[in-house]
Amino acid sequence: MKKALKVIGSILGVLIIAFIIFLLYATFNNYSPDEQIIVQESENPDKLSDWTEYDFMIWNIGYCGLDASMDFFYDGGEQVRPAKENVIQSLENVKAFLKGNDTVEFFMLQEVDVNSKRSYKLDEYKEISDALPAFNTALGLNYKVFFVPLPPTNPMGKVKSGLQTLSTFTPMETVRHSFPGNYGWPMGVFMLDRCFMVSRFSLDNGKELIVINTHNSAYDDGSLRAQQMEYLKGFLLEEYQKGNYVLVGGDWNQSPNGFKKAFEGQVFDNENYTEIPEAYPAPEWQWAFDETTPTNRRVKTSYERGVTATTLIDFYLLSPNIQLISVKTHDMDFQYSDHQPVFLKMSLLN
Repeated sequence: MKKALKVIGSILGVLIIAFIIFLLYATFNNYSPDEQIIVQESENPDKLSDWTEYDFMIWNIGYCGLDASMDFFYDGGEQVRPAKENVIQSLENVKAFLKGNDTVEFFMLQEVDVNSKRSYKLDEYKEISDALPAFNTALGLNYKVFFVPLPPTNPMGKVKSGLQTLSTFTPMETVRHSFPGNYGWPMGVFMLDRCFMVSRFSLDNGKELIVINTHNSAYDDGSLRAQQMEYLKGFLLEEYQKGNYVLVGGDWNQSPNGFKKAFEGQVFDNENYTEIPEAYPAPEWQWAFDETTPTNRRVKTSYERGVTATTLIDFYLLSPNIQLISVKTHDMDFQYSDHQPVFLKMSLLN
C-alpha cells in the first residue's frame, strides 16, 4: 500500500511540476503587443474622392470553423472543431462570397486564422488575399497562443488569428491599436488580445477617411467591454475633432443603442446581453444596423432557424459628417459562420 501511495504521489508530483512549467513557459512567451503597431505604410497612397459613394462589408467569418452544423464548447456545446472538409468548404464559400461582391470597396473581416489547429493550419488570410488580388490587404493579430489547453480532453491547441481589412484603395497607413484590459493570470495568457485596426485614407479635400475594423471582448462580465469602449471613444472623438471622417465596423460583442431586440420568426439571445450606452461616443454619431436580421447565433447547438437563439452584434458607427445611404444584413442562415455579413453604403458630407 505504501509503495502504491508513493507511486501515485510521484506521478502527481510530476504532473504538478509539468503543469507549472507549462504555465511559466506560456507566461513568458505570452503575446504582448505594443499599444500601437504599424501594420503597413505606403509612400504612394491612393487619394479618394470626397463626393463618391463607398460600399463596406463586415463579417466575422468564425475562422471557417463555426458553420451551421457546429456546436462549440465555449458556448456550452461539445465540439472543439468540425471535420476538416467542413472548414475547407466554409473557406471556399467565404472566398466565393467575397469575390461575388468585389464591387465593394472595403471588406472588414474578423477571426481570420493564419496557422491554427482549430482550422487545420489553413492560411485563411493568404487564401482570402489571393482570391482578391486587386485589393490591398492588412492583418492585425488579436489571438496568438502557442497552446490553448482547453478543453482538457481535446485541447484547442495552437491559435494564430486576427482582423483582416481589404480595400480597393491603398491606405496611407494601417495601425493595430491594442484595447486596454484583459483577464487575470493565468486565464489571460490563453485568451485573445483584443484590438481594433485603423486604416487611414487620404481624401481630395485634404482630410482623411478613418476606417476602423474592431472586434471587442466577449465572455466577460461587461467590464472589459466598458474599458474598451471608453478607450475607443477617446480615439474617435480626437479624429473627428481633426475634421476627419470616421467609420467603425466589426463584431462589437454587444448590441447598438436603440436595437429593438426582436426578429420575426427568430428567438432572441438574451444571454450576456449588453447594450452600448446612449449618445456614444457623442450626440449626432450614428449607429448603422439592420434590425430585421440577426448577425450572430448561439453556438451551443447546431443551427435551426426559429429555434436557435440569435442576436445582433455586428454593425457600424458613423461620425456626424458621414451620410448613411443604406445598411443590410445578408441572411445566409449561418451556413459558413456563426456570424452574417453586413453591407453598408455611405457618402461623405462636406
